[in-house]
Amino acid sequence: MTEPLDPLPSTSPQSTTGTPAARSTGADRVELMQTFVRIVESGSLSAAAALLGTTQPTVSRRLQMLERSLGLRLLQRSTHRMKLTEDGERCFARAKELVTSWEAFEADLRGTGDEPEGTLRVHVPHAFGQDMMIGPLADFLERYTGMKVHWFLQDREPDFIAEGVDCAIHVGELQDPSNVAILLTDVPRIVVASPELLSGRAMPERPADLATLPWLALTVFYRTELTLTHRQTHESERVTFDPRMSTDNLFAFRSAALRGLGVGVASAWVMAEDIAQGRLIQLVPQWRSTALPMYIIYPYAKYYPARLRRFIEAMRTAIPAVIDEEQRKIR
Repeated sequence: MTEPLDPLPSTSPQSTTGTPAARSTGADRVELMQTFVRIVESGSLSAAAALLGTTQPTVSRRLQMLERSLGLRLLQRSTHRMKLTEDGERCFARAKELVTSWEAFEADLRGTGDEPEGTLRVHVPHAFGQDMMIGPLADFLERYTGMKVHWFLQDREPDFIAEGVDCAIHVGELQDPSNVAILLTDVPRIVVASPELLSGRAMPERPADLATLPWLALTVFYRTELTLTHRQTHESERVTFDPRMSTDNLFAFRSAALRGLGVGVASAWVMAEDIAQGRLIQLVPQWRSTALPMYIIYPYAKYYPARLRRFIEAMRTAIPAVIDEEQRKIR
């Protein structure tokens, strides 16, 4: 059992005159911190007011009361932008942990700890997030009607605290070892080209044969070379090339491949339907690039709200099934 956090000081270092801020109760302080967390997560006082169902002047007054009670400036505000101070960054991390703990405590007392509600902020990769993952997301929202999700398309690991993000779906190697990471599945990568590109050419039989073709580079994973491994023998061959086109976007890569601009390697699920319909051809099918791990990641905390726990559970079940269903089209 963890020790309770020390209470915030009930008076400002500059004043003990019995002002409303100085007389605030423990419950008031939780409300002030909840408001501060919502301001940072939503990005503005007006957005926080909408989330909290109150007015912007009320939100501004609560922020000022929290700053006075702590004797710290938490936010730098101007007409067009708002930025956390150094003290504000430290306060936000602790405040979010405390608010989450308090919400979990309230939910447990009310017997509603397993029923998710509220808003979840999720980072997802562009290609997966605007296509394949919409189905699992829709199923999740249909099941839990009290939930809302902010769905951000980003091909990078977020700064969870600074950006107010609850969790992220991430494809590829992880950068921050301090986060909790749950492996969802591995994403196979295959070699593809259009029938038009291959017209009049001999069909490649080994990776070395691919070097004679024009290439597309998907720069988030490879640029001028890659290694392919045989699925049965585990033999490896390196292929080097000077790409005709390079892009960091998976859908742009797919469009270029369909137009016959070059051969390339990409996630199998993106190309599966095109291969099944004959718009693309899988080359050297027994050879593949290293599969990419797909994780759900989130910052470590002592308590996690039901909305995050249930989302993680839903994605652990749904995403491997979706990837496998697409993979079956080209097996």
